[in-house]
Amino acid sequence: MAAAAVKGLSEENKDGQKGSSVGNVEASENKAGHSGPMSGTSKETCVSVLAQLADAESEIMLVRVGYTTSYNPQTKQPNWVGWRLTADHVDGEFQRKGIKFHEDEDVPEPRAKDEDYRGSGYDRGHMCPSGDNKWSQEAQEQSFLFTNICPQNHGLNAGDWNEMEQQCRKWAEKEGEIYIVSGPIFYGNSRHKKIGKNKIPVPEAFFKVVLSMKGTPKAIGFIYKNQSGNRPKGDYVNTVDEVERITGIDFFPSLPDDVENRVEAEANIDDWM
Repeated sequence: MAAAAVKGLSEENKDGQKGSSVGNVEASENKAGHSGPMSGTSKETCVSVLAQLADAESEIMLVRVGYTTSYNPQTKQPNWVGWRLTADHVDGEFQRKGIKFHEDEDVPEPRAKDEDYRGSGYDRGHMCPSGDNKWSQEAQEQSFLFTNICPQNHGLNAGDWNEMEQQCRKWAEKEGEIYIVSGPIFYGNSRHKKIGKNKIPVPEAFFKVVLSMKGTPKAIGFIYKNQSGNRPKGDYVNTVDEVERITGIDFFPSLPDDVENRVEAEANIDDWM
């Protein structure tokens, strides 16, 4: 079955000028013959680009079976990770049991390794969660690459962040498909704590933005401080415009301008529940 995967490309715009690397949707088929969770955008949805950095010098694009990551060699973790989650991929037979976190040899050294996290006091926090990759053994294994991982407070990772991951799977079932982009936030005026021999900086916060194109398109953003908490989901809500302002990332830039401008300016969690 033909599917689509998000790819990182350096493209030329209509004027022939080179643009920054992007997460781009392109038709493909995975090895297991299943459509990947990012498959697929129809001509009606037109979500061909999930995110775009203003500064392409600070990223290495990595295309995986279940997600695409914009990797930052300076922070040794992703700028963002994007994927498409469909209703038929919110569960599956391929579980995380027995899979170990592992370094990504597709990026240059120094890079994050498992020993950097040992005894650090921080969890190995998935950006694209293991729970969204149960549909494919390869996708499940790739979700444990450190280019998809950030140092995350345990209370957040096991608590409100995990609850939002579960909520996204419920939204995928309800909406049929959703587009998700997630990643760390480093505040410029902060002195970042570092862990491990490879000095992995600890993010001050994390973001997640979600888009649905079902019916009237809608989008919503969330920002979580990298600390424990037990708060309602609505306490973390931000507009996508606000997440863009904080992160410097342009989300869903391939949407028609009128659609992008409208959905990114609004954030009402009641529209999703």
